[in-house]
Amino acid sequence: MLPIWLAACGGGERGISFTDDQGVADQPFPKNYRTDLLAFLRTYLNNPVGVRDAMMAEPVQRTVGGRLRYVSCVRYTPKDSDGRYTAPQERAVAYVDARLDRVVENAAEACAGATYVAFPEMEKMVR
Repeated sequence: MLPIWLAACGGGERGISFTDDQGVADQPFPKNYRTDLLAFLRTYLNNPVGVRDAMMAEPVQRTVGGRLRYVSCVRYTPKDSDGRYTAPQERAVAYVDARLDRVVENAAEACAGATYVAFPEMEKMVR
């Protein structure tokens, strides 16, 4: 009986959604994407101080997981927890409803053809 009740609550085929986004409509442009990304990276990186070679691509609409999203890409060389530089990284950042939603570590497909520009704010991050 519980599965039937849960299916009824979920709206049948439509499922549960926390936004009105069904993945096919244009998303709003994430105007604060640089600030949002910097705030996230301060917690995402083991050592946000002294990042080198930081570059970022402006968000463009791409299909991610079957849904239309704004995606920006970022490249950087971080330090590990011991203060040594690691291999360069590339990440795709997906936005939903103009807010940072997730970071995709395997960014090769999402970032193919991205046009990068310097991202000096990332190189100036502090803890």
